Amino acid sequence: MTSPMDDDFSPVPERTSGSSPAPGAEDAPRLTNPPVDPSKPMRAAVRYGTYGLVALAIVGVVAGYLFAGLPGVWGALLGAGLGGGFILFTAVSVLFSERLPMVQGGAVVLGGWAIKMLLALIVFATVSRFTFYSQPVMAIVVIGALVLVLGAETYGVLKHRVPYVQPEAEAVNPATKYDDA
Repeated sequence: MTSPMDDDFSPVPERTSGSSPAPGAEDAPRLTNPPVDPSKPMRAAVRYGTYGLVALAIVGVVAGYLFAGLPGVWGALLGAGLGGGFILFTAVSVLFSERLPMVQGGAVVLGGWAIKMLLALIVFATVSRFTFYSQPVMAIVVIGALVLVLGAETYGVLKHRVPYVQPEAEAVNPATKYDDA
């Protein structure tokens, strides 16, 4: 039984440039294992999280306008920006630090998390003084953004399979699609 995800690791033909095969030589291309991109799941997580956040912002603005008028619109926009930005910032910092050595990558992610927490506290403390937005609408959209963006990012990571090791390019028998032994 195969699934659509099985195609991710199917062998791909190895292209040779230059001369054409000699007459009578086998015309089938040599197959090798495909290269693996370890950042693909994280990029998909950011992409799906952004799509989900935009959809939530649109729905939140419409519902906020129906529920509380213009303050509801501002509450939905603030909630989507703060809640979604809060979660997406972590995924972007992980994506940014993937090529760094482990210690520096961990420092970037931890430092980004600390800055994100500090900024969230400052922004929420500052915004709580104003009355131009609907606080209930903002609270609902912030919670919705946290759940939706985390779910979309989880889906993006789980949808893309990446092996734990980088396989070396090996010749693959085109007849059986298995490595030559």
